[in-house]
Amino acid sequence: MSINYHGKTFKSVNNTPNGEVGAETIFNYQQQGNVVWAEYRGGSILKGFLIAKVVEENALDMRYEHINQYGELMTGICFSKPELLPDGRIRLHEQWQWTSGDLSSGQSIIEEIIE
Repeated sequence: MSINYHGKTFKSVNNTPNGEVGAETIFNYQQQGNVVWAEYRGGSILKGFLIAKVVEENALDMRYEHINQYGELMTGICFSKPELLPDGRIRLHEQWQWTSGDLSSGQSIIEEIIE
């Protein structure tokens, strides 16, 4: 089964303490073919972008960048595995690592929100 991320909106529901994405962070996803991109903002993130490619089992291999509330440019890599929830929404289980700052890694979960 193929997942289409185009036009989906996601919100963070869980993150490790070394992450900057929080409950106020909203992601707006777009997709064309196997290329996915998103703009995100909210909470400690002033403006962010990600680009990804869809890989096996509809997972996303992505790179992200944003400017945080301190004016710092932050970058990282992330691998997101989708889960279809009983109500049809998408939940993404993410393993990420900073490529800037302290280079630490973490886990997060974002879920599709229906507006």
